[in-house]
Amino acid sequence: MAARRIHITGVVQGVGFRPFVYNLATQLGVSGWVLNSSSGVEIEAVAPPGVLDEFVERLRTDAPPLARIESITVTECDPAVSDPATLQSGFTIRHSEARPGEFQPISPDIAICDDCLRELFDPNDRRYRYPFINCTNCGPRFTIIKDIPYDRPSTTMAPFKMCPECQAEYDDPTNRRFHAQPNACPVCGPRVWLQVPTPQPETLHLETQNLNPETAPDAPIQAARQLLREGAIVAIKGLGGFHLACDATNDEAVARLRERKGRVDKPFAIMAFDLETVERFCEVNDAERALLTSRERPIVLLRRKPDCPISPLVAPNNRYLGVMLPYTPLHYLLLEPTGDGLPPAGPWPLALVMTSGNYSEEPIAIDNDEALERLAHLADAFLLHDRDIHARCDDSVVRIFQGEELPIRRSRGYAPYPIHLPFDLPQVLAVGAELKNTFCLTRDRYAFLSQHIGDMENYETLRFFEQMVEQLARTFRVQPEIVAHDMHPGYLTTRYAHERSGEAPATCDLLPVQHHHAHIASCMAENGLSGEQPVIGVAFDGTGYGTDGAIWGGEFLIADYRSFRRAAHLKYVPLPG
Repeated sequence: MAARRIHITGVVQGVGFRPFVYNLATQLGVSGWVLNSSSGVEIEAVAPPGVLDEFVERLRTDAPPLARIESITVTECDPAVSDPATLQSGFTIRHSEARPGEFQPISPDIAICDDCLRELFDPNDRRYRYPFINCTNCGPRFTIIKDIPYDRPSTTMAPFKMCPECQAEYDDPTNRRFHAQPNACPVCGPRVWLQVPTPQPETLHLETQNLNPETAPDAPIQAARQLLREGAIVAIKGLGGFHLACDATNDEAVARLRERKGRVDKPFAIMAFDLETVERFCEVNDAERALLTSRERPIVLLRRKPDCPISPLVAPNNRYLGVMLPYTPLHYLLLEPTGDGLPPAGPWPLALVMTSGNYSEEPIAIDNDEALERLAHLADAFLLHDRDIHARCDDSVVRIFQGEELPIRRSRGYAPYPIHLPFDLPQVLAVGAELKNTFCLTRDRYAFLSQHIGDMENYETLRFFEQMVEQLARTFRVQPEIVAHDMHPGYLTTRYAHERSGEAPATCDLLPVQHHHAHIASCMAENGLSGEQPVIGVAFDGTGYGTDGAIWGGEFLIADYRSFRRAAHLKYVPLPG
Protein backbone atom coordinates (compact mmCIF):
# COMPACT_ATOMS: atom_id res chain seq x y z
CA MET A 1 0.00 0.00 0.00
CA ALA A 2 1.05 3.60 -0.65
CA ALA A 3 -0.14 6.89 0.85
CA ARG A 4 -0.19 10.30 -0.83
CA ARG A 5 -1.11 13.81 0.26
CA ILE A 6 -2.67 15.78 -2.62
CA HIS A 7 -3.19 19.55 -2.71
CA ILE A 8 -5.32 21.01 -5.53
CA THR A 9 -5.58 24.72 -6.29
CA GLY A 10 -7.84 26.70 -8.61
CA VAL A 11 -11.62 27.07 -8.71
CA VAL A 12 -12.32 23.84 -6.85
CA GLN A 13 -14.87 24.95 -4.25
CA GLY A 14 -18.56 25.35 -4.92
CA VAL A 15 -18.25 23.31 -8.12
CA GLY A 16 -18.94 19.78 -6.86
CA PHE A 17 -15.28 18.85 -6.46
CA ARG A 18 -15.46 17.06 -3.10
CA PRO A 19 -18.31 14.72 -4.12
CA PHE A 20 -16.43 14.07 -7.35
CA VAL A 21 -13.34 13.08 -5.33
CA TYR A 22 -15.46 10.96 -2.99
CA ASN A 23 -17.17 9.06 -5.80
CA LEU A 24 -13.91 8.56 -7.71
CA ALA A 25 -12.20 7.22 -4.59
CA THR A 26 -15.12 4.90 -3.84
CA GLN A 27 -15.09 3.62 -7.41
CA LEU A 28 -11.34 2.87 -7.30
CA GLY A 29 -11.29 1.51 -3.76
CA VAL A 30 -9.12 4.34 -2.37
CA SER A 31 -9.24 4.99 1.38
CA GLY A 32 -8.75 8.37 2.97
CA TRP A 33 -10.43 11.76 3.12
CA VAL A 34 -10.98 15.08 1.31
CA LEU A 35 -11.66 18.58 2.67
CA ASN A 36 -11.87 22.21 1.62
CA SER A 37 -9.28 24.60 3.03
CA SER A 38 -8.64 28.28 2.51
CA SER A 39 -6.08 27.38 -0.16
CA GLY A 40 -7.99 24.78 -2.17
CA VAL A 41 -8.80 21.08 -1.74
CA GLU A 42 -6.75 18.72 0.43
CA ILE A 43 -6.79 14.92 -0.04
CA GLU A 44 -5.07 12.12 1.79
CA ALA A 45 -5.34 8.81 -0.06
CA VAL A 46 -4.18 5.22 0.57
CA ALA A 47 -4.25 2.45 -2.07
CA PRO A 48 -1.86 0.32 -4.12
CA PRO A 49 0.56 2.56 -6.09
CA GLY A 50 -1.00 1.80 -9.48
CA VAL A 51 -4.47 2.69 -8.18
CA LEU A 52 -3.18 5.96 -6.73
CA ASP A 53 -1.57 6.81 -10.08
CA GLU A 54 -4.94 6.39 -11.80
CA PHE A 55 -6.69 8.30 -9.02
CA VAL A 56 -4.38 11.32 -9.38
CA GLU A 57 -4.60 11.27 -13.18
CA ARG A 58 -8.40 11.19 -13.16
CA LEU A 59 -8.58 14.04 -10.65
CA ARG A 60 -7.48 16.22 -13.55
CA THR A 61 -9.02 14.50 -16.57
CA ASP A 62 -12.48 13.78 -15.07
CA ALA A 63 -12.93 16.92 -12.95
CA PRO A 64 -16.41 18.55 -12.75
CA PRO A 65 -17.23 20.89 -15.65
CA LEU A 66 -17.15 24.05 -13.51
CA ALA A 67 -13.78 23.25 -11.91
CA ARG A 68 -10.67 25.09 -13.10
CA ILE A 69 -7.62 23.27 -11.78
CA GLU A 70 -4.47 25.37 -11.52
CA SER A 71 -2.16 22.83 -9.90
CA ILE A 72 -2.09 19.36 -8.36
CA THR A 73 0.75 18.80 -5.89
CA VAL A 74 1.34 15.20 -4.79
CA THR A 75 3.50 14.30 -1.78
CA GLU A 76 4.41 10.71 -0.96
CA CYS A 77 3.65 9.73 2.64
CA ASP A 78 4.67 6.81 4.81
CA PRO A 79 1.50 4.77 5.46
CA ALA A 80 2.93 3.81 8.83
CA VAL A 81 2.80 7.41 10.06
CA SER A 82 -0.35 8.48 8.24
CA ASP A 83 -3.46 9.61 10.05
CA PRO A 84 -5.05 6.42 11.45
CA ALA A 85 -8.40 7.48 9.96
CA THR A 86 -6.80 7.48 6.50
CA LEU A 87 -5.83 3.83 6.83
CA GLN A 88 -9.38 2.73 7.59
CA SER A 89 -11.35 1.29 4.73
CA GLY A 90 -13.61 3.74 2.99
CA PHE A 91 -13.36 7.40 2.05
CA THR A 92 -14.81 10.37 3.95
CA ILE A 93 -15.49 14.06 3.39
CA ARG A 94 -14.20 16.15 6.27
CA HIS A 95 -15.32 19.53 7.50
CA SER A 96 -13.65 22.55 5.93
CA GLU A 97 -10.61 24.16 7.51
CA ALA A 98 -9.94 27.90 7.55
CA ARG A 99 -6.21 28.63 7.55
CA PRO A 100 -4.89 32.13 8.22
CA GLY A 101 -3.25 33.83 5.26
CA GLU A 102 -4.16 31.17 2.70
CA PHE A 103 -6.37 31.91 -0.30
CA GLN A 104 -7.83 30.42 -3.44
CA PRO A 105 -9.87 31.65 -6.43
CA ILE A 106 -13.65 31.52 -6.13
CA SER A 107 -16.22 30.71 -8.77
CA PRO A 108 -18.23 33.37 -10.56
CA ASP A 109 -22.01 33.05 -10.62
CA ILE A 110 -23.13 30.35 -13.05
CA ALA A 111 -26.27 30.26 -15.21
CA ILE A 112 -28.94 27.67 -14.40
CA CYS A 113 -27.97 24.22 -15.69
CA ASP A 114 -30.08 21.94 -17.91
CA ASP A 115 -30.92 19.56 -15.04
CA CYS A 116 -32.29 22.34 -12.85
CA LEU A 117 -34.15 23.85 -15.82
CA ARG A 118 -35.90 20.52 -16.44
CA GLU A 119 -36.91 20.30 -12.78
CA LEU A 120 -38.14 23.89 -12.82
CA PHE A 121 -40.79 23.05 -15.42
CA ASP A 122 -41.55 19.49 -14.25
CA PRO A 123 -44.96 19.41 -12.47
CA ASN A 124 -43.89 16.26 -10.63
CA ASP A 125 -40.77 17.79 -9.13
CA ARG A 126 -40.92 19.22 -5.61
CA ARG A 127 -39.16 22.38 -6.86
CA TYR A 128 -41.64 22.90 -9.70
CA ARG A 129 -41.62 26.61 -10.62
CA TYR A 130 -39.45 27.47 -7.62
CA PRO A 131 -37.45 30.60 -8.60
CA PHE A 132 -34.32 29.72 -6.57
CA ILE A 133 -33.61 26.19 -7.81
CA ASN A 134 -29.87 25.40 -8.07
CA CYS A 135 -27.26 22.65 -7.61
CA THR A 136 -23.48 22.23 -7.49
CA ASN A 137 -23.39 22.84 -11.27
CA CYS A 138 -25.13 26.21 -11.28
CA GLY A 139 -26.44 29.14 -9.30
CA PRO A 140 -25.03 32.03 -7.27
CA ARG A 141 -21.44 31.94 -6.05
CA PHE A 142 -19.48 35.22 -6.03
CA THR A 143 -22.50 37.40 -5.23
CA ILE A 144 -23.38 35.45 -2.05
CA ILE A 145 -19.89 34.58 -0.70
CA LYS A 146 -18.73 36.50 2.37
CA ASP A 147 -15.50 34.60 2.98
CA ILE A 148 -13.60 31.41 2.18
CA PRO A 149 -13.69 28.45 2.52
CA TYR A 150 -16.94 28.42 0.53
CA ASP A 151 -19.41 26.94 3.03
CA ARG A 152 -23.02 27.87 3.74
CA PRO A 153 -22.29 29.75 7.00
CA SER A 154 -20.01 32.06 4.99
CA THR A 155 -22.73 32.94 2.46
CA THR A 156 -25.96 34.91 2.48
CA MET A 157 -27.81 31.57 2.56
CA ALA A 158 -26.79 31.11 6.22
CA PRO A 159 -30.18 32.34 7.61
CA PHE A 160 -32.11 29.65 5.69
CA LYS A 161 -32.15 26.38 7.64
CA MET A 162 -32.61 23.47 5.27
CA CYS A 163 -35.67 21.25 5.57
CA PRO A 164 -35.06 17.48 6.07
CA GLU A 165 -35.33 16.75 2.35
CA CYS A 166 -32.87 19.48 1.35
CA GLN A 167 -30.53 18.49 4.18
CA ALA A 168 -30.56 14.87 2.98
CA GLU A 169 -29.55 16.03 -0.53
CA TYR A 170 -26.87 18.28 0.94
CA ASP A 171 -25.39 15.40 2.96
CA ASP A 172 -25.46 12.78 0.19
CA PRO A 173 -22.16 12.61 -1.75
CA THR A 174 -23.92 10.87 -4.63
CA ASN A 175 -26.46 13.69 -5.04
CA ARG A 176 -25.74 16.62 -7.37
CA ARG A 177 -26.81 18.94 -4.54
CA PHE A 178 -24.20 17.59 -2.15
CA HIS A 179 -22.80 20.66 -0.38
CA ALA A 180 -24.54 22.97 -2.84
CA GLN A 181 -24.42 25.96 -0.51
CA PRO A 182 -27.48 27.79 -1.96
CA ASN A 183 -29.56 24.54 -1.83
CA ALA A 184 -33.21 25.29 -0.97
CA CYS A 185 -36.81 24.56 -1.87
CA PRO A 186 -40.22 26.24 -1.43
CA VAL A 187 -40.45 24.82 2.12
CA CYS A 188 -37.19 26.19 3.52
CA GLY A 189 -35.63 28.62 1.06
CA PRO A 190 -35.90 32.22 -0.10
CA ARG A 191 -39.24 33.53 -1.28
CA VAL A 192 -40.29 36.13 -3.80
CA TRP A 193 -43.06 38.71 -3.54
CA LEU A 194 -44.45 41.64 -5.52
CA GLN A 195 -44.75 45.06 -3.95
CA VAL A 196 -46.89 47.69 -5.67
CA PRO A 197 -47.06 51.29 -4.44
CA THR A 198 -50.34 52.52 -3.03
CA PRO A 199 -52.18 54.03 -4.75
CA GLN A 200 -51.39 52.15 -7.95
CA PRO A 201 -50.68 54.09 -11.15
CA GLU A 202 -53.95 54.76 -12.95
CA THR A 203 -52.83 52.85 -16.04
CA LEU A 204 -52.31 49.59 -14.10
CA HIS A 205 -55.01 47.13 -13.11
CA LEU A 206 -53.39 44.57 -10.83
CA GLU A 207 -55.76 42.35 -8.89
CA THR A 208 -54.64 41.87 -5.28
CA GLN A 209 -55.17 38.10 -5.26
CA ASN A 210 -52.38 37.77 -7.76
CA LEU A 211 -49.91 39.00 -5.13
CA ASN A 212 -50.37 36.03 -2.80
CA PRO A 213 -47.16 33.93 -2.80
CA GLU A 214 -48.99 31.03 -1.15
CA THR A 215 -50.99 30.39 -4.31
CA ALA A 216 -47.90 29.00 -6.07
CA PRO A 217 -44.16 29.58 -5.69
CA ASP A 218 -44.15 31.82 -8.73
CA ALA A 219 -47.49 33.63 -8.24
CA PRO A 220 -45.79 37.02 -7.64
CA ILE A 221 -43.77 36.52 -10.82
CA GLN A 222 -46.95 35.90 -12.79
CA ALA A 223 -48.41 39.07 -11.32
CA ALA A 224 -45.30 40.96 -12.41
CA ARG A 225 -45.77 39.54 -15.93
CA GLN A 226 -49.26 40.97 -15.96
CA LEU A 227 -47.89 44.41 -15.10
CA LEU A 228 -45.20 44.19 -17.78
CA ARG A 229 -47.81 43.33 -20.40
CA GLU A 230 -49.74 46.46 -19.37
CA GLY A 231 -46.69 48.63 -20.03
CA ALA A 232 -45.39 48.96 -16.47
CA ILE A 233 -41.77 49.33 -15.41
CA VAL A 234 -40.91 46.69 -12.80
CA ALA A 235 -37.79 46.65 -10.62
CA ILE A 236 -36.67 43.02 -10.36
CA LYS A 237 -34.17 41.76 -7.80
CA GLY A 238 -31.84 39.32 -9.55
CA LEU A 239 -28.49 37.65 -8.95
CA GLY A 240 -26.12 40.60 -8.58
CA GLY A 241 -28.58 43.45 -8.22
CA PHE A 242 -31.82 44.92 -9.50
CA HIS A 243 -32.92 45.23 -13.10
CA LEU A 244 -35.45 47.72 -14.40
CA ALA A 245 -37.67 45.81 -16.82
CA CYS A 246 -40.29 46.76 -19.38
CA ASP A 247 -41.73 45.46 -22.65
CA ALA A 248 -38.97 45.95 -25.25
CA THR A 249 -41.54 46.18 -28.06
CA ASN A 250 -43.53 48.97 -26.36
CA ASP A 251 -42.29 52.39 -27.51
CA GLU A 252 -44.15 54.25 -24.78
CA ALA A 253 -42.81 52.05 -21.98
CA VAL A 254 -39.22 52.28 -23.23
CA ALA A 255 -39.48 56.07 -23.66
CA ARG A 256 -40.85 56.38 -20.11
CA LEU A 257 -37.97 54.30 -18.76
CA ARG A 258 -35.43 56.50 -20.58
CA GLU A 259 -37.00 59.64 -19.18
CA ARG A 260 -37.11 58.34 -15.61
CA LYS A 261 -33.62 56.85 -15.65
CA GLY A 262 -32.04 59.95 -17.20
CA ARG A 263 -30.54 57.91 -20.02
CA VAL A 264 -30.78 59.90 -23.23
CA ASP A 265 -29.55 57.50 -25.90
CA LYS A 266 -27.24 54.89 -24.34
CA PRO A 267 -28.50 51.44 -25.41
CA PHE A 268 -30.57 49.25 -23.08
CA ALA A 269 -29.91 45.51 -22.81
CA ILE A 270 -32.76 43.11 -23.51
CA MET A 271 -33.52 39.54 -22.46
CA ALA A 272 -35.43 36.92 -24.47
CA PHE A 273 -36.58 33.45 -23.46
CA ASP A 274 -34.52 31.36 -25.90
CA LEU A 275 -32.39 31.36 -29.05
CA GLU A 276 -35.39 30.81 -31.32
CA THR A 277 -36.90 34.02 -30.01
CA VAL A 278 -33.66 35.98 -30.38
CA GLU A 279 -33.32 34.85 -34.00
CA ARG A 280 -36.67 36.48 -34.77
CA PHE A 281 -35.15 39.93 -34.39
CA CYS A 282 -31.33 39.53 -34.60
CA GLU A 283 -28.76 37.84 -36.81
CA VAL A 284 -26.96 35.14 -34.79
CA ASN A 285 -23.91 33.19 -35.99
CA ASP A 286 -22.52 30.00 -34.43
CA ALA A 287 -19.98 31.78 -32.20
CA GLU A 288 -22.64 34.20 -30.93
CA ARG A 289 -25.04 31.31 -30.36
CA ALA A 290 -22.45 29.50 -28.24
CA LEU A 291 -21.78 32.65 -26.22
CA LEU A 292 -25.47 33.36 -25.61
CA THR A 293 -26.00 29.85 -24.22
CA SER A 294 -22.69 29.62 -22.31
CA ARG A 295 -22.64 29.21 -18.54
CA GLU A 296 -21.53 32.86 -18.26
CA ARG A 297 -24.63 34.14 -20.16
CA PRO A 298 -23.30 37.63 -20.93
CA ILE A 299 -25.05 40.33 -22.88
CA VAL A 300 -23.97 39.69 -26.49
CA LEU A 301 -23.95 42.42 -29.13
CA LEU A 302 -25.95 41.19 -32.14
CA ARG A 303 -26.83 42.82 -35.45
CA ARG A 304 -30.54 43.60 -35.56
CA LYS A 305 -32.62 42.39 -38.52
CA PRO A 306 -34.13 44.96 -40.91
CA ASP A 307 -37.68 44.16 -39.82
CA CYS A 308 -36.78 43.97 -36.13
CA PRO A 309 -39.91 44.33 -33.94
CA ILE A 310 -37.89 45.62 -30.96
CA SER A 311 -38.56 49.29 -30.24
CA PRO A 312 -35.97 51.54 -31.92
CA LEU A 313 -35.79 53.42 -28.60
CA VAL A 314 -34.02 50.43 -27.02
CA ALA A 315 -30.81 51.27 -28.92
CA PRO A 316 -31.34 54.54 -30.84
CA ASN A 317 -29.43 54.86 -34.12
CA ASN A 318 -27.58 51.63 -33.46
CA ARG A 319 -27.38 48.60 -35.76
CA TYR A 320 -26.72 46.33 -32.79
CA LEU A 321 -28.76 45.15 -29.84
CA GLY A 322 -27.34 43.90 -26.54
CA VAL A 323 -29.13 40.60 -25.97
CA MET A 324 -28.95 37.98 -23.21
CA LEU A 325 -30.81 34.81 -22.35
CA PRO A 326 -32.22 34.04 -18.90
CA TYR A 327 -29.57 32.92 -16.42
CA THR A 328 -31.64 32.34 -13.28
CA PRO A 329 -34.82 30.30 -12.70
CA LEU A 330 -36.62 33.52 -11.82
CA HIS A 331 -35.76 34.92 -15.25
CA TYR A 332 -37.06 31.79 -16.99
CA LEU A 333 -40.37 32.05 -15.14
CA LEU A 334 -40.57 35.75 -15.96
CA LEU A 335 -39.79 35.32 -19.68
CA GLU A 336 -41.81 32.12 -20.26
CA PRO A 337 -43.75 32.67 -23.54
CA THR A 338 -46.88 30.85 -22.37
CA GLY A 339 -48.07 29.35 -19.11
CA ASP A 340 -50.98 28.30 -17.02
CA GLY A 341 -52.82 30.97 -15.09
CA LEU A 342 -51.45 34.48 -15.31
CA PRO A 343 -50.85 36.38 -17.44
CA PRO A 344 -54.15 36.16 -19.33
CA ALA A 345 -54.17 34.69 -22.78
CA GLY A 346 -52.58 36.98 -25.31
CA PRO A 347 -49.23 37.76 -26.89
CA TRP A 348 -46.27 37.87 -24.54
CA PRO A 349 -43.53 40.39 -25.42
CA LEU A 350 -40.72 38.98 -27.54
CA ALA A 351 -38.23 40.45 -25.12
CA LEU A 352 -37.92 42.59 -22.01
CA VAL A 353 -35.63 45.53 -21.47
CA MET A 354 -33.40 44.47 -18.56
CA THR A 355 -31.25 47.44 -17.63
CA SER A 356 -29.38 48.06 -14.40
CA GLY A 357 -31.52 49.16 -11.47
CA ASN A 358 -30.11 52.61 -10.84
CA TYR A 359 -30.09 56.21 -11.97
CA SER A 360 -27.50 56.78 -14.67
CA GLU A 361 -23.91 56.56 -13.36
CA GLU A 362 -24.92 55.29 -9.89
CA PRO A 363 -24.18 51.74 -8.63
CA ILE A 364 -26.79 49.06 -9.18
CA ALA A 365 -29.18 48.63 -6.21
CA ILE A 366 -28.92 45.33 -4.30
CA ASP A 367 -30.94 45.64 -1.06
CA ASN A 368 -34.74 45.67 -0.89
CA ASP A 369 -34.97 48.80 1.26
CA GLU A 370 -32.31 50.52 -0.83
CA ALA A 371 -34.23 49.71 -4.02
CA LEU A 372 -37.58 50.83 -2.63
CA GLU A 373 -36.02 54.18 -1.76
CA ARG A 374 -33.61 54.77 -4.67
CA LEU A 375 -35.84 53.37 -7.43
CA ALA A 376 -39.17 54.69 -6.16
CA HIS A 377 -39.41 57.25 -8.97
CA LEU A 378 -38.20 54.81 -11.63
CA ALA A 379 -40.36 51.72 -11.11
CA ASP A 380 -44.12 51.13 -10.95
CA ALA A 381 -43.70 47.90 -8.95
CA PHE A 382 -40.99 45.81 -7.27
CA LEU A 383 -40.41 42.07 -7.56
CA LEU A 384 -38.41 41.35 -4.41
CA HIS A 385 -36.86 38.35 -2.68
CA ASP A 386 -35.16 37.73 0.67
CA ARG A 387 -31.85 36.14 -0.39
CA ASP A 388 -29.33 38.90 0.27
CA ILE A 389 -26.80 39.94 -2.36
CA HIS A 390 -23.36 40.39 -0.82
CA ALA A 391 -21.52 41.69 -3.90
CA ARG A 392 -23.05 43.97 -6.52
CA CYS A 393 -22.39 42.58 -9.97
CA ASP A 394 -23.69 44.01 -13.26
CA ASP A 395 -24.20 41.88 -16.37
CA SER A 396 -21.15 41.32 -18.56
CA VAL A 397 -21.09 42.58 -22.15
CA VAL A 398 -19.23 40.65 -24.87
CA ARG A 399 -19.13 40.71 -28.66
CA ILE A 400 -17.70 38.35 -31.25
CA PHE A 401 -15.02 39.99 -33.39
CA GLN A 402 -13.30 38.01 -36.15
CA GLY A 403 -14.46 34.80 -34.51
CA GLU A 404 -13.03 35.67 -31.08
CA GLU A 405 -14.73 36.77 -27.86
CA LEU A 406 -14.07 40.44 -27.14
CA PRO A 407 -15.13 41.46 -23.61
CA ILE A 408 -16.50 44.98 -23.38
CA ARG A 409 -17.57 44.77 -19.74
CA ARG A 410 -16.22 41.90 -17.62
CA SER A 411 -18.50 41.32 -14.66
CA ARG A 412 -21.16 38.68 -13.83
CA GLY A 413 -20.16 35.19 -14.94
CA TYR A 414 -16.48 36.14 -15.22
CA ALA A 415 -15.49 38.11 -12.11
CA PRO A 416 -13.63 37.55 -9.89
CA TYR A 417 -11.85 34.74 -11.79
CA PRO A 418 -8.19 35.83 -12.12
CA ILE A 419 -5.93 36.42 -15.08
CA HIS A 420 -2.73 34.37 -14.83
CA LEU A 421 0.45 36.38 -15.04
CA PRO A 422 3.70 35.16 -16.64
CA PHE A 423 5.66 36.19 -13.53
CA ASP A 424 5.30 36.59 -9.76
CA LEU A 425 4.29 39.96 -8.37
CA PRO A 426 4.23 41.49 -4.91
CA GLN A 427 0.80 42.22 -3.48
CA VAL A 428 -0.44 45.20 -5.47
CA LEU A 429 -3.69 47.15 -5.60
CA ALA A 430 -4.20 48.83 -8.99
CA VAL A 431 -7.09 51.22 -8.48
CA GLY A 432 -8.04 51.77 -12.13
CA ALA A 433 -9.09 54.89 -13.98
CA GLU A 434 -11.98 57.31 -13.66
CA LEU A 435 -14.41 55.99 -16.29
CA LYS A 436 -15.73 52.42 -16.57
CA ASN A 437 -13.67 51.59 -13.51
CA THR A 438 -12.51 48.17 -12.41
CA PHE A 439 -9.65 47.57 -10.00
CA CYS A 440 -7.14 44.74 -9.69
CA LEU A 441 -5.44 42.94 -6.80
CA THR A 442 -2.37 40.79 -7.39
CA ARG A 443 -0.88 37.96 -5.40
CA ASP A 444 1.76 35.54 -6.63
CA ARG A 445 0.89 34.95 -10.32
CA TYR A 446 -2.78 35.85 -9.97
CA ALA A 447 -4.35 39.15 -11.05
CA PHE A 448 -7.83 39.31 -9.51
CA LEU A 449 -9.99 41.71 -11.51
CA SER A 450 -13.04 43.19 -9.85
CA GLN A 451 -16.44 43.28 -11.42
CA HIS A 452 -17.55 46.44 -13.27
CA ILE A 453 -17.59 49.35 -10.79
CA GLY A 454 -18.70 52.21 -13.06
CA ASP A 455 -17.75 55.84 -13.56
CA MET A 456 -15.99 57.25 -10.49
CA GLU A 457 -17.86 60.52 -10.54
CA ASN A 458 -20.02 60.41 -7.40
CA TYR A 459 -19.92 59.41 -3.75
CA GLU A 460 -22.11 56.31 -4.19
CA THR A 461 -19.75 54.78 -6.76
CA LEU A 462 -16.71 55.64 -4.61
CA ARG A 463 -18.30 53.83 -1.64
CA PHE A 464 -19.02 50.78 -3.82
CA PHE A 465 -15.40 50.84 -5.00
CA GLU A 466 -14.07 51.07 -1.43
CA GLN A 467 -16.33 48.26 -0.21
CA MET A 468 -15.28 45.91 -2.99
CA VAL A 469 -11.57 46.66 -2.50
CA GLU A 470 -11.92 45.67 1.15
CA GLN A 471 -14.04 42.61 0.36
CA LEU A 472 -11.77 41.17 -2.34
CA ALA A 473 -8.62 41.98 -0.39
CA ARG A 474 -10.06 40.06 2.56
CA THR A 475 -11.29 37.15 0.41
CA PHE A 476 -7.96 36.68 -1.38
CA ARG A 477 -5.83 37.57 1.68
CA VAL A 478 -4.12 40.50 -0.05
CA GLN A 479 -2.38 43.24 1.94
CA PRO A 480 -1.12 45.63 -0.72
CA GLU A 481 2.51 46.64 -0.60
CA ILE A 482 2.07 48.90 -3.63
CA VAL A 483 -0.89 51.00 -4.77
CA ALA A 484 -0.79 51.79 -8.50
CA HIS A 485 -2.88 54.70 -9.77
CA ASP A 486 -3.47 56.87 -12.82
CA MET A 487 -1.20 59.91 -13.15
CA HIS A 488 -4.19 62.27 -13.31
CA PRO A 489 -4.16 64.16 -9.98
CA GLY A 490 -7.89 64.91 -10.03
CA TYR A 491 -9.27 61.36 -10.31
CA LEU A 492 -11.14 60.01 -7.28
CA THR A 493 -9.10 56.82 -7.61
CA THR A 494 -5.86 58.83 -7.41
CA ARG A 495 -7.07 60.60 -4.29
CA TYR A 496 -8.08 57.26 -2.80
CA ALA A 497 -4.62 55.83 -3.54
CA HIS A 498 -2.89 58.75 -1.79
CA GLU A 499 -5.15 58.47 1.24
CA ARG A 500 -4.70 54.70 1.47
CA SER A 501 -0.91 54.83 1.13
CA GLY A 502 -0.55 56.59 4.46
CA GLU A 503 -3.15 54.63 6.42
CA ALA A 504 -2.21 52.67 9.52
CA PRO A 505 -1.31 49.98 10.43
CA ALA A 506 0.94 49.63 7.37
CA THR A 507 1.84 52.16 4.74
CA CYS A 508 2.46 51.17 1.12
CA ASP A 509 4.32 52.61 -1.83
CA LEU A 510 2.56 54.67 -4.49
CA LEU A 511 3.14 53.97 -8.17
CA PRO A 512 1.71 56.50 -10.67
CA VAL A 513 1.11 54.97 -14.12
CA GLN A 514 0.54 56.77 -17.41
CA HIS A 515 -2.95 55.97 -18.72
CA HIS A 516 -2.07 54.66 -22.18
CA HIS A 517 0.96 52.73 -20.93
CA ALA A 518 -1.42 50.94 -18.55
CA HIS A 519 -3.61 49.89 -21.48
CA ILE A 520 -0.67 48.46 -23.40
CA ALA A 521 0.72 46.66 -20.33
CA SER A 522 -2.69 45.10 -19.68
CA CYS A 523 -2.81 43.81 -23.27
CA MET A 524 0.63 42.30 -22.76
CA ALA A 525 -0.49 40.54 -19.58
CA GLU A 526 -3.71 39.32 -21.18
CA ASN A 527 -1.66 37.68 -23.93
CA GLY A 528 0.85 36.16 -21.53
CA LEU A 529 3.87 38.21 -22.66
CA SER A 530 6.85 38.14 -20.28
CA GLY A 531 7.93 41.69 -21.07
CA GLU A 532 11.50 40.66 -21.86
CA GLN A 533 11.11 42.22 -25.30
CA PRO A 534 9.44 45.63 -25.83
CA VAL A 535 6.30 45.86 -27.93
CA ILE A 536 4.87 48.47 -30.26
CA GLY A 537 1.67 49.50 -28.53
CA VAL A 538 -1.13 51.55 -30.05
CA ALA A 539 -3.69 53.07 -27.66
CA PHE A 540 -6.70 54.90 -29.11
CA ASP A 541 -9.03 54.45 -26.13
CA GLY A 542 -9.47 58.15 -25.38
CA THR A 543 -7.67 60.83 -23.38
CA GLY A 544 -5.25 60.44 -20.52
CA TYR A 545 -2.92 62.59 -18.44
CA GLY A 546 0.55 62.69 -20.02
CA THR A 547 4.01 62.86 -18.50
CA ASP A 548 4.32 66.42 -19.87
CA GLY A 549 1.13 67.56 -18.12
CA ALA A 550 -0.82 67.67 -21.40
CA ILE A 551 -3.82 65.60 -22.42
CA TRP A 552 -2.70 62.60 -24.44
CA GLY A 553 -4.72 60.47 -26.82
CA GLY A 554 -3.97 58.38 -29.90
CA GLU A 555 -0.60 57.07 -28.69
CA PHE A 556 2.11 54.93 -30.29
CA LEU A 557 4.37 53.67 -27.51
CA ILE A 558 7.43 51.42 -27.49
CA ALA A 559 6.81 49.73 -24.17
CA ASP A 560 7.47 46.93 -21.74
CA TYR A 561 5.98 46.54 -18.26
CA ARG A 562 8.42 48.94 -16.59
CA SER A 563 8.69 51.82 -19.00
CA PHE A 564 7.76 53.26 -22.39
CA ARG A 565 8.96 55.64 -25.07
CA ARG A 566 6.44 57.85 -26.83
CA ALA A 567 7.16 57.18 -30.51
CA ALA A 568 4.25 59.09 -32.07
CA HIS A 569 0.90 60.62 -31.21
CA LEU A 570 -1.94 62.69 -32.60
CA LYS A 571 -1.19 66.40 -32.85
CA TYR A 572 -2.12 68.51 -29.82
CA VAL A 573 -5.24 70.64 -30.18
CA PRO A 574 -5.65 73.84 -28.12
CA LEU A 575 -8.59 73.77 -25.72
CA PRO A 576 -10.48 76.72 -24.25
CA GLY A 577 -10.03 77.45 -20.56
